[in-house]
Amino acid sequence: MKRAKLLQSATRSLAKHIPTSQPPPTRSIATATLSSQQQQQQQQQPRKWQSILSHSRPHPAPTILPYHSRQASSQTNATLQKTPLYDLHIAHKGKMVPFAGYSMPVQYDDLSVGESHRWTREKASLFDVGHMVQHRLSGPSATSLLEKITAASIATINVHQSTLACLLHPLTGGIVDDTVITRLGPQLFYLVTNAACREKDISYLRENIQQHISSNTNTAENTNKLDWEILNGWGLIALQGPLSAEILQGILAVPENVDLKQMYFGHSKFIKVRFSESEISDPILVSRGGYTGEDGFEISVPPHQVISLTNALLDRGGPSKLRLAGLGARDSLRLEAGMCLYGHDLDDSTTPVEAGLAWTIGKDRRVGGGFHGDETILRQIRSVKDGGCGVGRRRVGFVVEGAPAREGAEILDGEGMGIGMVTSGCPSPTLGKNIAMGYVKSGWNKVGTEVGIVVRGKRRKAVVTKMPFVPSKYVKGLAPG
Repeated sequence: MKRAKLLQSATRSLAKHIPTSQPPPTRSIATATLSSQQQQQQQQQPRKWQSILSHSRPHPAPTILPYHSRQASSQTNATLQKTPLYDLHIAHKGKMVPFAGYSMPVQYDDLSVGESHRWTREKASLFDVGHMVQHRLSGPSATSLLEKITAASIATINVHQSTLACLLHPLTGGIVDDTVITRLGPQLFYLVTNAACREKDISYLRENIQQHISSNTNTAENTNKLDWEILNGWGLIALQGPLSAEILQGILAVPENVDLKQMYFGHSKFIKVRFSESEISDPILVSRGGYTGEDGFEISVPPHQVISLTNALLDRGGPSKLRLAGLGARDSLRLEAGMCLYGHDLDDSTTPVEAGLAWTIGKDRRVGGGFHGDETILRQIRSVKDGGCGVGRRRVGFVVEGAPAREGAEILDGEGMGIGMVTSGCPSPTLGKNIAMGYVKSGWNKVGTEVGIVVRGKRRKAVVTKMPFVPSKYVKGLAPG
């Protein structure tokens, strides 16, 4: 019964976003302005990445579409997209569910959702996240564009380092989507955005590129080019858990040339792995990080090598160290780690400050602004006594007594008045408690504050709790010079 409830919980939580969109065309090319600082930094872009991208064929630019804060439909299996690993999921008895327009495994037959969750915390799991949207943005104006649409300090990111950022709406500073941005060269960036926001993000990026061009037309043609490519068909694999580094190190083509111990959280490398005695991969991009709170890697793979890489990892780890894991475990792991799921914990009406993501706003950006919604966001960062306005609500975590609180559950003060709403919730397999996150009125966000949450028509006691609920285990350190 407990196993069935965990699966039902995971499926209910994950079935919110099923857009009807088909994947957009692969490529758009545009031009924009080159700053004087970027002119001084011009260098040759990494040949490895360029050679990999030669597999993608150019197509017409995507059509501009209106923004949508939530995307859901009653898609049938006939219209669902498939990642390159779909057949492997079926062969391994994955239980497939519709998610963000794709048929994805929620779990596998060998482990329950709770067991898979605990396996990831103790050993290592392999997640297919190929439904996520991978982008390549390059050219002299790439940095200035990214600094316009996000509040991150893009100009100061070193090559092969990443940052979490929020794509922002003009004026309101609302979050269009959250994204991880990696600099792969002075003028080359790699972005990963959410599958459920595919249409909205494509529309947003296309529109902002066009606006960037139109506002910067007085430059030479060879200095204002901007190239944007969507890596349709590419695989994205998340290897997560304490044994991840050991397993990945074991399939490196030339292990002595890559020391994963010197590769820290938020850093990336191009590596080659060995599929067999006679077959070695193309250079593939490996980034240390993930969505579970555990040590791990996200690996971007060209379409023709996704299955080979997955099998190589599974063979190296073996069933005693590495198992496939699905969306169910991924959702409970990310909630324990205090991470947001767009469309649930973040949306177009929420700013980074309200969402507890003010740390994604660079220190230099807080002084100079220059990004979408800067006036709104910078006023929210400052308290009223410092001339700002603060925020009226904040994202917080809860431990809930009794039955687990679900998305949409009302949060009450001591007198029964509504003060907020739950955005995510589930039983925590690690803690053995019910955890949740949501938004409450400012003043109710202090850790230790007791509130009520309405669950199945009854008021349940809940306590505001510091996130992450489970301590993160990222490998951190100073980047090599």
